[in-house]
Amino acid sequence: MWSQIRVATGVILGGWFIYIGIQHFVNPIWFEPIVPKILGWPRFWVLVSGIAEIIVGIILIIPKTQRIGGLVCATLLVILYWANLNMWVNNIAIGGRTYEHHWHILRLVAQSLLIGVSLFIWRGMASRNHQQD
Repeated sequence: MWSQIRVATGVILGGWFIYIGIQHFVNPIWFEPIVPKILGWPRFWVLVSGIAEIIVGIILIIPKTQRIGGLVCATLLVILYWANLNMWVNNIAIGGRTYEHHWHILRLVAQSLLIGVSLFIWRGMASRNHQQD
């Protein structure tokens, strides 16, 4: 049963990542303000992160690649949080709106939960693969 839950979770999370990745191409201007200035070229980083999210989404959907997908997804979520932290610390508007501290705290909690779910997929698929060997 846990195996099926992990596979289904990977498919759902993968679909979400594909959707968000596509949004980076559909509306890149929306994401550009939160790219840390030190990186330069916001459009480039928005598109690169969109590609990364689409790839991670695809990897998470395919049961045979979900294990590595969970680990890569957790890593990507840690890396991408830099943009959200930048938005919080520098009070950057996104979509024409700035957010209160409680929203940023909720975002941090949500990001942490997504990292946990990603690691759940990774660890669960690792034990599943080990049992099949």
